Amino acid sequence: MAEVAVQRATGRGIWGWMFFDWAAQPFFTVVTTFIFGPYFASRMVSDPVVGQAAWAWGIAAAGLVIAVLSPILGSIADQTGPRKPWIAFFAAVKITSLSLLWLAAPGSNVFLIVLLFSLASVAAEFSTVFNDSMMPRLVPKSEIGRISNIAWGLGYLGGMIALIFVILFMAGNLETGKTIIGLDPILGLDPKLGEDARATGPMSAGWYFLFILPMFFFTPDAAKGIPIGPAVREGLSELKSTLAEARKRGGIFRFLVARMIYQDGVNALLTQGGVFAAAMFGWSITEIGIFGIILNVVAIFGCWIAARLDTALGSKAVVMIALVMLTVATAGIISTGPGFTLLGLVQLPMADSGGLFGTAAEKAYILYGLLIGLAFGPVQASSRSYMARSVTAAESGRYFGIYALSGRATSFLAPFLLATISYLSDSSRLGMAVIILFLGIGMAILVRTPYPADKPVE
Repeated sequence: MAEVAVQRATGRGIWGWMFFDWAAQPFFTVVTTFIFGPYFASRMVSDPVVGQAAWAWGIAAAGLVIAVLSPILGSIADQTGPRKPWIAFFAAVKITSLSLLWLAAPGSNVFLIVLLFSLASVAAEFSTVFNDSMMPRLVPKSEIGRISNIAWGLGYLGGMIALIFVILFMAGNLETGKTIIGLDPILGLDPKLGEDARATGPMSAGWYFLFILPMFFFTPDAAKGIPIGPAVREGLSELKSTLAEARKRGGIFRFLVARMIYQDGVNALLTQGGVFAAAMFGWSITEIGIFGIILNVVAIFGCWIAARLDTALGSKAVVMIALVMLTVATAGIISTGPGFTLLGLVQLPMADSGGLFGTAAEKAYILYGLLIGLAFGPVQASSRSYMARSVTAAESGRYFGIYALSGRATSFLAPFLLATISYLSDSSRLGMAVIILFLGIGMAILVRTPYPADKPVE
């Protein structure tokens, strides 16, 4: 594996690259997890179980498209050279789809809204493939873990700021119509029509457009390669050989399989955790949003710690620690309900103080959520640096395409199983239990994977 010398990019170039995570995160924080997703499941769709199932099926459909096309696009990008034109194209798709989520009034067409959300998810993931593949060209391998975790933490900071803005100035109480600080929602948004949640789509679109600009202006891109037509032919041919090559590079292959499984569980936990809480406790947009803010504050702290641990202990150690924490947290949240936690082994008072998170069960759920907040940033950021340390800059596009494939190849499976089990059993709790299986199997494979992954398998 021939290494290509990496000249460190300028400070503006590195920060421009890291600001991509800042730009992208509000879609995942505000739309997918804490505001729009729970609104879709609990209010736009009349039956919360059906709503959660439809949301999960939409995520599964997007995951299938991503799994099929990500490695193809990554290989083509290696041939054409520059990543920015690809990011610009998918940014246009994402911004348009998010803006149209405004149409998601209560009782509106479920298929259309799920389709728009799925398109935004696909475009977001494809943009990430091309942005991630730029990383090995920016700094030496010794610094990759640090900038990856800092970028991820920066993303959570951006997501938290966007979420705080929604809670303070957009999300109105259904009874009073006022936000948590007693103001009328901005722009005359009517919470009874779901306009506070629906507006998060256009808001996230505008945020994304504004904050990806530093990457376009300052971050260096790969040199221009061959025209798109020949690039498609060369890219498809190279993909076939890369897949065969990856099978022979045992450590990288094992890492990709492990990530394929554990990332499926991580994705399901991130996209369904807020929806699950909304259905179980009847949380309002305000309560879900505050829960999200708490998680994002903790996530920033987690990424800050992981940036140092990644350098000191290596990416693999950080990923393993994070997966253990996520497994414990998932077991905790699915074993918690009104009046109990740990499947009834611990009984909790049923009294409700009447304030935010007024019951003991809700407070227990938040404690488990803190573990998720500490771990879900590092598990993804250090997985990214694990991969970047295992390949050369010259092959980064095709291998990050396969990396995206490994994060999405079975990404339809966990949401599909979660949705199907929830629907057939009429229990979201049983559906969420699937996540533990994916996290556990992924850990079992990763523990025997070399680090970096291009080392020989013992």
